[in-house]
Amino acid sequence: MRTIRIGLIGAGGNTRRRHIPGFQAIGGIELVSVANRSLESGRQVADEFGIARVAAHWRDVLEDDGIDAVCIGTWPYMHAVLTAAALESGKHVLCEARMASDACGARTMLAAARKHPELVAQIVPAPHTLKFDRTIAAMIGDGRIGDLISLDARIAVGSDYPDRATPPHWRHDRDLSGNNVMSMGIWYEAIMRWVGPMSNVFAVGQSVVPYRRDADGKRVAMTIPDYIDIIGNLAQGGQMRLNVTTVAGHVPDVTDILIFGTEGGLRLRQPASGDMQLAAGRRGEAGMAAVSIDPAMSGGWRVEEEFVNAIRGQETVTHTDFATGVRYMEWTDAVARSLTGGVRVPLD
Repeated sequence: MRTIRIGLIGAGGNTRRRHIPGFQAIGGIELVSVANRSLESGRQVADEFGIARVAAHWRDVLEDDGIDAVCIGTWPYMHAVLTAAALESGKHVLCEARMASDACGARTMLAAARKHPELVAQIVPAPHTLKFDRTIAAMIGDGRIGDLISLDARIAVGSDYPDRATPPHWRHDRDLSGNNVMSMGIWYEAIMRWVGPMSNVFAVGQSVVPYRRDADGKRVAMTIPDYIDIIGNLAQGGQMRLNVTTVAGHVPDVTDILIFGTEGGLRLRQPASGDMQLAAGRRGEAGMAAVSIDPAMSGGWRVEEEFVNAIRGQETVTHTDFATGVRYMEWTDAVARSLTGGVRVPLD
């Protein structure tokens, strides 16, 4: 097969940790150019990974007729602009999550992808539950737990006691991150794989750390919550509650998701110092017991492989297609409207 030549726009942590090594492990792939926030940082990435060229501007990557595809690793505020421009330039797109700043940007991306169906358009998926997704979906789908009553999720990955001394991060900046709040969108994307979307949301949140100091010592207000509760109904029936925080200290579990049905239940749990595990129990049993994941049902990280295979016509993108990305961004916007207005917001 002919070599697929890829350009990088934005080379943050996930791009360097996963995407670049992932592409370089695939035969017939050449990383030919990188455009980062500065020429200096771009050169550092190029030197580290043996990338031939450093572009002064992202437009230089898109205007290069020798590049077949781009991997977009910028912050969410640039995703819609870059994706639409890349597709218009005739390039396949792998875009880092979250999909965009808001649902409007996500719809712009989807419209651009539909205008160019000959091009592959993929969003980097939520990775945390890939090992368990097929098993959980199958157990719910085959009636193992009966009709769904509720899904209750507590997420405290990376959480610790509040600390105003920590500097502002781009995830704290609404201009850069948009309506995305902590890791709530990542987890909603994963949850949708098991139980589908919510039909409405009501959210309350707070900024336990109300401000941080920037490099100049200036106070910067934190407008994105660091503690949030989201409740609502699921479209297929049952209720859902999602709690996400980064300011809870001594949490026993960084992930604890309980799914209750009329005939049984599931629990996906990751202790603060341990691996994620799935347990299940049914009516009449003494309790929940560990579920052994069939290797044939176990998923894993294969984003770069899936993207390349889709370009080569060998498979279709499932993790994650643009339509799914729009759905989780519409939910993200609904959460933002609920936080602002103090109302329950319906989802189409």
